[in-house]
Amino acid sequence: MIDSNPKADLHRYLQSGREDALWKLEGLSEYDLRRPLVQTGTNLLGLIKHLAGVEAGYFGETFGRPFDELLPWTDDDADTNSDMWATRDQSRDWVVDLYRRIWAHSDATIKALSLDSAGHVPWWSDARKEVTLHQILIHVIAETHRHTGHADIVRELIDGTAGLRNGNDNMAPGDSTWWKSYSEQVEDIAQGFRES
Repeated sequence: MIDSNPKADLHRYLQSGREDALWKLEGLSEYDLRRPLVQTGTNLLGLIKHLAGVEAGYFGETFGRPFDELLPWTDDDADTNSDMWATRDQSRDWVVDLYRRIWAHSDATIKALSLDSAGHVPWWSDARKEVTLHQILIHVIAETHRHTGHADIVRELIDGTAGLRNGNDNMAPGDSTWWKSYSEQVEDIAQGFRES
């Protein structure tokens, strides 16, 4: 029989996503962390800032345990998308440290409550706003891993670094010559489907 602790299992997946997201920042300049590489402005430091706000809300306000620092970008009157980029005075160190402080707050909520503990998400529709810690853990895990996937692509666009996590990239084996050939093969197939 496999020994399993559902709350610990969920927490492990959340922590893995957090660490993977931060790994995407390693070795980059402040410029590279901030620069948008797609039309929607997605950037690495903004993704971390967004994830910090996500956790503060879902593991804080949802369960009547608000994070004790003001996050102005979460206010109703904040500029649209202001949680998706870091201002001039929000350095990498500040954003990462904020995210880690919010982890600690989230972890305290996760530790203190049972999976069936009730919460209330005021920004969700009436039909969905009554939740449990179990639901919120799954939601935040999905959100964290989704945005870590965004970070994967942005980081690859910056310097070619790709992979799942530090120490386990989970990529097919191959050097730059192999990857170039592979990409050309995929492009060749795609070209066969271009409209004339």
